[in-house]
Formats: sequence, structure tokens, C-alpha cells
Amino acid sequence: MSGTLHAGVRSIARVELITGEREFADLGASWERLYHRCGAATAFQSHAWLHSWWLSYGTPGRLRLVVVREGDELLAVAPLMRARGPLPTLVPLGGAISDYADVLLDDEHADRAAALLTGRLSAAARTALIDFREVRPGGAVERVYEHWRGPRRRVRDSLCLELPATSMDELVDRLPSAKAQQRVRAKLRKHTALGIEQRVVAHDEVDAALGRLLELHRLQWEGRKVTSEHLQERFSEHLVRSVGPMVRSGDAVVTEFRLDDTVMAVDLTLLSRRLAGGYLYGVHPQLRERKADVAVILLDACSRHTESGGRGTLSLLRGDEPYKRHWRPEPVVNQRLLLARRRTAPLISAVVGDVAARRWGKELLRNWKERGGGRP
Repeated sequence: MSGTLHAGVRSIARVELITGEREFADLGASWERLYHRCGAATAFQSHAWLHSWWLSYGTPGRLRLVVVREGDELLAVAPLMRARGPLPTLVPLGGAISDYADVLLDDEHADRAAALLTGRLSAAARTALIDFREVRPGGAVERVYEHWRGPRRRVRDSLCLELPATSMDELVDRLPSAKAQQRVRAKLRKHTALGIEQRVVAHDEVDAALGRLLELHRLQWEGRKVTSEHLQERFSEHLVRSVGPMVRSGDAVVTEFRLDDTVMAVDLTLLSRRLAGGYLYGVHPQLRERKADVAVILLDACSRHTESGGRGTLSLLRGDEPYKRHWRPEPVVNQRLLLARRRTAPLISAVVGDVAARRWGKELLRNWKERGGGRP
């Protein structure tokens, strides 16, 4: 679409809409190179994660990938699909099992790539709303939002909790009192005394380790409320299919914890240039029966993966569970970016109204519970 100079060679940047699954698969190598040139990217934007997600969760005919190419390289990718529902909407790939959504932009050409991407997104939207949920502050899609010339709106989305990517010693030092720090250090010594050993799983052993993780995850939640999707066959297939390549490329690490030569816990941590996050774990109930503090074990392992990697953030990902608050994390609220054309502006109002109503309903429920509602 425009004459440019990239890598010393004058070439033409072109923007395309891709709807074919084979073409999506074929983008793998160039997509991964772009992913590693996009500083804002999280592991949820890697080709291995999103292509695998599409194979498990996508609906044929709904794929909408907007890409900006220059020569053989990608400068930008917006991984979208046409959503089901009452409103015509384009949403990011990755769905509810992905904690962050975003586009990919080549850092060196980010502004120009974002402008080209925005123009094609506007054309692709037609009568649909573009609804980017779970965008981490500082995400690449914020540049698209800045370039957008039609109606747009930014609203709050999920809360994430974040720690600095540093050593376990420094994380313990963040605790609010000397007594709390002593308590955690005593737990770390107890884990050593118990003989808990941790081992990073080699890439050729990942599939088997993930099978153990999912079985332990099912076991630890037996009889309690659990995220039901984590127990589905399609989730298992997605995880096994995606994580092996991510381990080989350094975008994920799987750790096993053994006690008396038995695997008692398995953890999956996702890695990107600036951020790491513990995604999923499974723990045998007997480990807790031995008075081991699972949260401390997992955070200790995660900090070892991140303390020397140059990453600035150790994300505890979505959710405000009390055990996360214990570590004094910084609350960071994801964004929901809504983009429309002028004739589809009412769709933004409909979504914003729905968000406000849901938030109001949750607030009413919270206040009712705080006042003792429902107790006999």
C-alpha cells in the first residue's frame, strides 16, 4: 500500500484479510518472528497458543486475521473471529481461557503498521463492532485505538495482580511485617526438610507432564467448585498441542515437584519478553496433608524462572483470590476497547450499558452478602 524501506530493501507493505485455516497454520514461522519483535506481546499472542486454540474452539467460516506484510515478513497481525451472539461482533482469538488479548506490532515500525492495520480493520468490521477484551495496559492494540477515526470507547475489564519479576528473597522482603517474612522463610525451610524436589521438564517430556498436571488439577478440585472448562477434553487437547512448541521456543516452562520419587505437583508458567505468569497447576491433596504451602512452592519456582530473564513483571493473572493478596501485588485492571464505524455506534452503547448493568448487579450482590443476606 505504500513504498517503504525495511531491512535495507525498498518494498511494498500490503494488508490482507485471511479467513482460511490452512493459511493460518502456514503463518507460523513469520508470526513467531513478529511475536518476538513485539515487546508488549504476552504468551497468549503466540502462534502456538492461538492456532491451537482455534483448532479446539474455533468455528469454520468465522476466522478473520488481518495481517500487514512487507516482503516475507509480518509487520502486524490482528487475530480476530466473528463471534456468535445477538450483536455482530469481531472478537480476539483466545477466548475465556486466555488472560490477555492483543494485536502484534513490529516495535520498529509500530506506528506505521498500526495505521495500516487500523484502516483494514475498519473495512473488515463493516456492520460489526470490534470488541477487544482483556487488554493489558500498554498493549499494542492501544495504538490501533489511537488511530481509530470512528466511534470508540474504553471500559474496565478484569483485575489482574502483578509482582516484580525478582528473586524469592526479594518477594519475601515485600511482605508487610517481619513476622510474615519469618513465617514464609520457615515454610521454605520446611519444604527443603520434607525433601520436595523441583525439576524443569524437558521439551520431549512435556506432553506426559501436562497429562499429570491435568489429572492432579482434577484431583485437587474434586468435590469443590472448579473452572469446568479445565476438565474438558478440548482444553486438554489445546494445552498439550500448544505448550510443547512453546517450551521449545522458550515461551513456557513446565515444572514437576516430587516427594519420595512421586510427582505431587505440576506447574505451567507462560513466559514472554516482559511478563511471566503462572497459568495452571495441579497438586495432589497429600502434599497439603504434609503441611506444605502450595502457594509458596509455586511462587518460589516461578521466581526462579523469571529472576534472571530481564522480565519486569510476574503476573498472578486474573482473579483476586486472598492468597494472591498476601504477597502485596499491584492491582492492574485490563481494558476493554470497543471500536465501531459511525453507522454501528449504537452497538457500543449497547455493550457499555450491559457492562454497567452487570457491574451494578455484582455490587448489589456484594452489598447483600456483606449485610448477611441469605443467612437463616
